[in-house]
Amino acid sequence: MATWTWFHKLASPPHFYRIAGTLTPWLAIPAALLIVGGVYGGLVRAPADYQQGDAFRIVYVHAPSAWLSLMCYTYMAIAAAVGLIWRIKLAHAVAAATAPIGASFAFVCLATGSLWGKPMWGTWWEWDARLTSQLILLFLYLGYMALRNAFDDLQRADRASAVLAIVGVVNVPIIHFSVYWWNSLHQGRTVLKEGGPGMPPEMLIPLLMCFFGFTLMYGALLCVRVRGEVLIRERNAAWLKQLGAPRAA
Repeated sequence: MATWTWFHKLASPPHFYRIAGTLTPWLAIPAALLIVGGVYGGLVRAPADYQQGDAFRIVYVHAPSAWLSLMCYTYMAIAAAVGLIWRIKLAHAVAAATAPIGASFAFVCLATGSLWGKPMWGTWWEWDARLTSQLILLFLYLGYMALRNAFDDLQRADRASAVLAIVGVVNVPIIHFSVYWWNSLHQGRTVLKEGGPGMPPEMLIPLLMCFFGFTLMYGALLCVRVRGEVLIRERNAAWLKQLGAPRAA
């Protein structure tokens, strides 16, 4: 009962709006510190890779972006399912707020992967299983956002885009396991693998800092974007006047 009460309270737009506003700086500041420290450690302090040379350093942006692109889509699909099944409007707002963030990470992942692939594979693009499924992920994000914008009625947009998000989540495990299911140019696991990470500490620690920093950055961006979605959806609500929040046009 207590868990359901907490969940019901969290799903309240006024309550979530206040929580998101409080959490934003607590997520953004550590995110900035971790990203700056991780990028500095990876680009300046870490030694060159014995095989890839300095080209490997793009991993400090590429790998966290790839991780966040998958995590964002998973969260988007879960939020969409919650909104569709239990008709919680805030869940649809979370899904809608996550989509452009996840699409940005997916684009950065593909762009940095191409920059990495040129010196490693001799080409900017290869129709490799991992690359192709990651490109499909970007298209799913874009399709989700386009489908939302295709409806003037917000409730219809929520339902239609939620179905697409849920169906498209099947691509997430395909991306993750593609390097093992098919012959792939893309390398396998480096950090989470049997026998321990395949990187020395001076390379691994900055990478982990970037992973945590990018994840916290997603949290901060999500809080900001969900607050904007709440303002749009609740623009005529009385609690906005009482709260003194800016009203969306």
